[in-house]
Amino acid sequence: VQLQASGGGLVQAGGSLRLSCAASGRTFSNYCMAWFRQAPGKEREFVSSIKWSGTSTYYADSAKGRFTISRDPAKNTVSLQMNSLKPEDTAVYYCAARRADVRTYDYWGQGTQVTVSS
Repeated sequence: VQLQASGGGLVQAGGSLRLSCAASGRTFSNYCMAWFRQAPGKEREFVSSIKWSGTSTYYADSAKGRFTISRDPAKNTVSLQMNSLKPEDTAVYYCAARRADVRTYDYWGQGTQVTVSS
């Protein structure tokens, strides 16, 4: 499994970014896909996840109402639309994948930097 994250960048507070994760190497019909982030000096934290079927989505409290996760099975991509960005959203964002019947994310992308200026 290969995960390639992209779409990060520098944006002013209140702005928007859309992250994309290109997944390859297998079929993902029985997988959950997620976004995590890690800010400098902090531990990696969960942001959002989605079942590949699209039937269930989950968000960290910090992301609710501002971020939207989605997937495009035809393109094998998972996206994270981030609106109303805040300086505290600054972090390296990682996409991850796990089988739906396990709890551990086994596959990780390389990360994409998101910087929100005040």
